[in-house]
Amino acid sequence: MAQDTQRNTSKPVIGVTGNARRWSPSWYCIRLSVWLAGGIARRISVRHELPEAHLDGLVISGGDDIHPELYEGEVAPKGEYDEARDALEQRYIRYALEQHLPVLGICRGYQLINVTLGGRLYEDIRPLRRKTSNFGTVLPRKTARLQPGSLLKRWLKASQVRINSLHQQAVKETGQDLTTSAYDLDGFIQATENHSTPPILGVQWHPEYLFYLSRQRRLFHWLVIQAKRFQAREN
Repeated sequence: MAQDTQRNTSKPVIGVTGNARRWSPSWYCIRLSVWLAGGIARRISVRHELPEAHLDGLVISGGDDIHPELYEGEVAPKGEYDEARDALEQRYIRYALEQHLPVLGICRGYQLINVTLGGRLYEDIRPLRRKTSNFGTVLPRKTARLQPGSLLKRWLKASQVRINSLHQQAVKETGQDLTTSAYDLDGFIQATENHSTPPILGVQWHPEYLFYLSRQRRLFHWLVIQAKRFQAREN
C-alpha cells in the first residue's frame, strides 16, 4: 500500500506515468480528475520516479507512439518514440500485475498494457478508416459503442459514449486476460478490461480532457474506488 512516510492522509495515492516535459497538459488534467474522484495523483516519468510501494493505483497515460519492436512492428522512418519511457512504464505495469494494483490505461497507456500482456497493435490505422475521421481532437466528436455485459458499460451506465481521438496506433489483438469492451464505428477496439485481478480498464480516448463530462469522470472514480479497496486489503 502507499506508505505514510509519503503522505499524511488516507486518500489513495495514484501514480500517473507520462512524459518528462515541464509543461504536460495531460498530467495536470489527470491530476485534477483524480482529485475530483477523491484520490491524490503523483507524477511518474524518467525525471519523476516514485517507488512502486508508495502506490495504491496507477494511471498509464497517453503520449508518443510505442516502439514497434515491443509488438513485432516496423519502425517508421519519422516515428517519434520514447524507449526510456516504454521501459519505465512496463516496469510499473509488471509491478501492478504482480501486486494486483488497479490500473487505468489511457490511449498510449492502454496500448502499452495490451502489448505488455502479449497483444499486438496496428502501427497506423489512418489508411484503414472508412466511417470515421482521421482528424485528431480533444473534443468528444466520435462515438464508442460499449459491449453488452462489459464492466465499462455497467460502470458508465450507457450503451455508447462520445469520445475524443488523438491516436494513430490502435489495439489489433488483445493481450492475455483482456477482453474488448468498446469499438468505434470503424470496428477498431476502443477499450479493454480484465475480469480477474488486478482490476484493469484501458481506453483509447483521453477522458482527462473530458473532465467536464460526468460520465468520463466515472473512469477515475472507478480507479479511486479500486485503489481504496487495495488499501483496505493491504491494511
